[in-house]
Amino acid sequence: MIDAVSSTTEVVITPESTDTSSDRALIAQCLSGHPQTYRILYQRYQAKVRSTLFQLCGEDGLDDLVQEVFLKAWKGLPQFRQQAQFSTWLYRIAWNVASDQRQRQAKQRQQLESLRRTAEPPHAPANIMHLHYQDLVQRGLQSLSLEHQAVLVLHDLEQIPQKEVAVILAIPVGTVKSRLFHARAAMRQFLEQEGVQP
Repeated sequence: MIDAVSSTTEVVITPESTDTSSDRALIAQCLSGHPQTYRILYQRYQAKVRSTLFQLCGEDGLDDLVQEVFLKAWKGLPQFRQQAQFSTWLYRIAWNVASDQRQRQAKQRQQLESLRRTAEPPHAPANIMHLHYQDLVQRGLQSLSLEHQAVLVLHDLEQIPQKEVAVILAIPVGTVKSRLFHARAAMRQFLEQEGVQP
């Protein structure tokens, strides 16, 4: 998708163009007939979007989800309100894509659940010595509700301020704080159950 919006004109990323304040200038250039500048926005934010989607949805179809976020952002760029930060708006799109993906995954899990019950022993013990830390964190995140996952990933892992998380998720800051408290407690309990002292 990103290749589709680029042209033969080469865009050079200078130190000044990597400032967050230049997002508006890049968007203005995109909207005024220079779509190749969207590549700079993509390069600037794709790693953070990818990390967020990985934490919320796992590795399955991750490349497609990242492309979906940036395609939706590209298509929605003419409606983007400049008073909001581009990064906040982009995270909101990522949150919506992650929510849709989680609903699809839940339906697939429901369809396979009966097969898994007959194929697997009910409580196979986890061998923690062979678990990689990232796998353990991922499993812990998967044990949380999507709402709790989202605040934990966005605030604690992506280090987005609580006020911005509230905008991204369209909830009050107080709700972000409450969900963060409960999510951290649940993650701590999960790690303790796995024999890890957080």
